Amino acid sequence: MKEGPNIAQIAALIGDPARANMLTALMSGKALTASELAAEAGVTLQTASAHLAKLDRGGLLRQRKQGRHKYFSLASDEVAHVLEGLMGLAAGAGHLRRRTGPKDDALRKARVCYNHLAGDMGTQMFDSLVAQGHLVFEDDALVLTASGAAFIAELGIDLASLSKGRASLCRECLDWSERRSHLAGSLGRAFLARFEALAWLRRDQATRVIAFSPKGTKAFEALFPLEAISADR
Repeated sequence: MKEGPNIAQIAALIGDPARANMLTALMSGKALTASELAAEAGVTLQTASAHLAKLDRGGLLRQRKQGRHKYFSLASDEVAHVLEGLMGLAAGAGHLRRRTGPKDDALRKARVCYNHLAGDMGTQMFDSLVAQGHLVFEDDALVLTASGAAFIAELGIDLASLSKGRASLCRECLDWSERRSHLAGSLGRAFLARFEALAWLRRDQATRVIAFSPKGTKAFEALFPLEAISADR
């Protein structure tokens, strides 16, 4: 008798093309209706409902009802972390679903990974935080240092409120396009929310693309300079 977690069951849920498309669409961090997810998967609403029921029973989705509509989102950060890892594995093995298009460069530059910044700018932020000593590795765990706490406080992020949550404060997430780490966890989410509050960026509502304004790009480069990363290597 085999013991331990049944990864085959989860893999089978994710492995269906229609369900994979739905889960990928939810990586934007937005809750979507069954109709919207049916369009993303290219299936009928009836077929989409059956797929969503399976994903819900499998613990991969969370559903909420508002008025006449039912909205679906990923069940947790952990689910998003697994999906991003699978995207990196697929991209590294050359398993791309279509030819690159106009949005491809934009996705690689900056995009939403569920609730945090990913892409080239996401990995730049992570590498710069490490290079400046704001994040360090202790026993393979990512830890915010005293200088890091001062850094985020100056940016207007409330560390005390982040520490009260159940999600881990700092966590590495393998970036599928860069094949390097970007910052997840409650701190990664807080950085993205703060950048939005400062109007440094806007999200493309039809994709996961994040577009930084000239002002936002300049401020981002000042906070997370490439020179700090180069000097650290």
